[in-house]
Amino acid sequence: MKYRFSVAPMMEWTDRHCRFFHRILSRRARLYSEMVTTGALIHGPRARLLAFDASEHPVALQIGGSEPQDLAMCARMAEGAGYDEINLNIGCPSPRVQKGAFGACLMREPELVGECVSAMRSAVRIPVTVKCRIGVDDQDPERALLDFVDKVAAAGCDTFVVHARKALLQGLSPKDNRDVPPLNYELVYRLKRERPDLTIVINGGIAGLDEAKRHLAHVDGVMLGRAAYQSPWLLASADAELFGDPPPVFSRHAALHAFMPYVARQLANGAPLNAMTKHVLGLFNGLPGARAFRRHLSENATKPGAGLEVLRAAMALVPEASEESAAA
Repeated sequence: MKYRFSVAPMMEWTDRHCRFFHRILSRRARLYSEMVTTGALIHGPRARLLAFDASEHPVALQIGGSEPQDLAMCARMAEGAGYDEINLNIGCPSPRVQKGAFGACLMREPELVGECVSAMRSAVRIPVTVKCRIGVDDQDPERALLDFVDKVAAAGCDTFVVHARKALLQGLSPKDNRDVPPLNYELVYRLKRERPDLTIVINGGIAGLDEAKRHLAHVDGVMLGRAAYQSPWLLASADAELFGDPPPVFSRHAALHAFMPYVARQLANGAPLNAMTKHVLGLFNGLPGARAFRRHLSENATKPGAGLEVLRAAMALVPEASEESAAA
């Protein structure tokens, strides 16, 4: 059940502030960091890159890299920092990542990925998982995916998050690679049928919890990306709908009130207000006042010295009664 529902790692989105807010909305969702490269962890601001709030558990660190010993070193850092899982990125198609010879281009090198997984597993006791595509460029996904999974599983990885699209490494931007290559959910279902001992989590183009439930008839878990970020309130229903637990929060206003002490602490530590509020812009989507809420935060949270009063003023633009009428 621990991989039943998760929020995808998303660059410039799923930072520690985002994850803290998402945890207010769901106690059961598994949360993932943005991808952090081995070079950044080894040579950069390690403490800042690894920082997270204890309330985020269960939380995974996603790492990008292709050198087994560097990955092992970073895995030890992640375990020492208290992460619950290390996820190896074999799905990112960006030119920068390709230049570094990691991410989606490693779909062509399953033996190397196996070496990376083996090195990390030997270095830590927490789970090491892989997030991949169904193939890249001219690969035949029907063969490439199963071959990749079999070779990496032989190295000890038993959990795969599969973005059910190819990555086209030449000619498509990272944004287009999230939309243009066609989805092939049936191939991921087949992977689970033919490799029943593995934990298979499906990702890509999943718009909400009703769709997630349909996928869960075929695979072990569902990972939501942009839908969870752009309309975060859907996470507030996940615990009840997917786990049978009571919702941790019953209104959007209550969620923001629960967020405020964290925002105040981060402001006191020097973080700008918009670093937190950018993650709540979609909270009131579909309600009267949602546009005014977004506009007020967008125009005012970036101003020098902006504080909680900006968030409170934005909340006041969405009547609490509108939530009650929407739920009725």
